[in-house]
Amino acid sequence: MIFILVEGKSIMKAIIPVAGIGTRLRPHTYTVPKVLLNVAGKPILAHILDIVQQLKITEVVLITGFLGEQIVDYVNKHYRFKCTFIEQRELKGLGYAISRATPEMKDDEPVLIILGDTIFEADLMPVIRGGYDALGIKKVADPRRFGIVEMKGKFIKQLVEKPKKPKSHLAVVGVYFIRNTNLFKECLKEIVTRKIKTKNEYQLTDALQLMIQRGVNFKTFKVNEWYDCGKPETLLETNRRLLAKTKLVMKRKGSLILPPVFISKSAQVENCILGPNVSVADQAVLKNSIIRNTIIGEKARVENTTMDSSLIGNHAQVKGIFRQLNVGDSSEINLTQPVF
Repeated sequence: MIFILVEGKSIMKAIIPVAGIGTRLRPHTYTVPKVLLNVAGKPILAHILDIVQQLKITEVVLITGFLGEQIVDYVNKHYRFKCTFIEQRELKGLGYAISRATPEMKDDEPVLIILGDTIFEADLMPVIRGGYDALGIKKVADPRRFGIVEMKGKFIKQLVEKPKKPKSHLAVVGVYFIRNTNLFKECLKEIVTRKIKTKNEYQLTDALQLMIQRGVNFKTFKVNEWYDCGKPETLLETNRRLLAKTKLVMKRKGSLILPPVFISKSAQVENCILGPNVSVADQAVLKNSIIRNTIIGEKARVENTTMDSSLIGNHAQVKGIFRQLNVGDSSEINLTQPVF
């Protein structure tokens, strides 16, 4: 969720890299791009694009990779804004990914970059009006997992990618507003041509650090909420937190729904107890089951089972007794009682 208010005619372009493989979310990401996994009733990417489409921007650029054709199909089916798709064939880091989009950037056009797996809440109106390049930040307990910022007064002094001995707990959360677009393109090109790498990848933070060294004043802005979709347990936690904000009231005849729960209009629910914190995607079928804290994918079928803290992929089938499951697409699990 991104809360952005923009007045008047915009001259801004949004760039969203979505080429990540999502290895920590396998088996689901063997068959579905990470950004198309469902959370709180819709794909991760849709949480971003639903807000982006409200902005008065010139264009959205999506940098795709593995299974990218699914992203192209999804966006073209569900959205009507101007969108350009750029294929990233090699995974060489975020800096390299964004550099693939530089031909689409105009020198005098501000760029809003949002990582495709980053769901967050922030007010960007002061950022867009402020006249500075800016990065979204949030204080974290373990900054060694993130790019972090070191401040000098009201501006960023240093950007460090996943430091072993961090000097700050302020993490870069995956949203960037760039006004000095021409210099930004030059710095992206420089890190690639000069092979400037951190942890064997071309990092976006290294390009931004070059901009700082050449006199660009970067400010930061606070991100109120930042939702992690990187692992099964954090995806379920994000599902819980986002559902709690929707205040949805779902009813299905013959079933008990304990909110918060999202159920697609095309899903079938018969004789079930659902919730709290359950998301049910399009055309899923649920019968005679008790389910909580779970995400159920499109056209999945769940029958005669009790389930908690589980991810059920698209087209998967689950039948039987209580388990905690992480079931990939098109799988079939039959948890019947053994006969002795």
